[in-house]
Amino acid sequence: MTATTFIHTEASTSRFARIKEQDLDLQVHYNDTGGDGPVVVMLHGSGPGASGWANFNRNVQPLADAGLRVILLDCPGWSKSDPIVCTGSRSDLNARALKGLLDALGIERAHLIGNSMGGHSTVAFALSNPTRIGKLVLMGGGTGGPSQFVPMPAEGIKLLQALYREPTIENLRRMMQVFVFDTSHLTEELFQARLDNMLSRRDHLENFVSSLEANPRQFPDFGPRLGEIKAPALIIWGRDDRFVPVDIGLRLLWGMANAELHIFSRCGHWAQWEHAEKFNRMVLDFFTKD
Repeated sequence: MTATTFIHTEASTSRFARIKEQDLDLQVHYNDTGGDGPVVVMLHGSGPGASGWANFNRNVQPLADAGLRVILLDCPGWSKSDPIVCTGSRSDLNARALKGLLDALGIERAHLIGNSMGGHSTVAFALSNPTRIGKLVLMGGGTGGPSQFVPMPAEGIKLLQALYREPTIENLRRMMQVFVFDTSHLTEELFQARLDNMLSRRDHLENFVSSLEANPRQFPDFGPRLGEIKAPALIIWGRDDRFVPVDIGLRLLWGMANAELHIFSRCGHWAQWEHAEKFNRMVLDFFTKD
């Protein structure tokens, strides 16, 4: 792989594509660092105001510097992608959107990194398109099955859904206080920026609530099918995750044929942000080793 010294920003990598895949015909936003190296696509979580860049801004540059072509997809219903109401499986909807984007870009095969909702979507894509995946990295999501130790929905998911219904700075603070382990990095500027991003697309907020009302189980349990996934998988979890408990990561490890698991202590739901430096090293080593 050829290294690069170009500094990638959200603006410099911002792109749009029209995708048509099964029942989907919409415009999606994505970020693309370009280059001719192996492709890695990152899929973000379902938090209000989330985007590929917001979720993975601490990871893009190190992976691109190592020669990877990094693509961040904003899933339908988030950020600058078109709005949508999902009455079925959100995991499969996002998987169809990903296939549509890869087709539009002429990409046949890619490594995938999925955080939370993105983990569910990664598994859904892997099950539907086994020949188009390289290696998988899953954090805080991947199967919608229940925890054996924590009543579901978990504390963080309840706060997330409350924030969608009442997008206030107070509800945002409540959610973020359990989102990460070390809250000392949560500044008022960060809160305000996230709130402004949420409120700029009230249609996304309202559609997410409508989707939950139409189908409360947006992320089906893929547990019984995990054995179909033969691709190498790296599962990364926060020991202190209060959104998706760590035993869900163990279910993935148990079910997938070629998986390994790393658990960060003193880490919440956002391992790629809270432990970015080590996360980046682990992921690069995983993608480049035979």
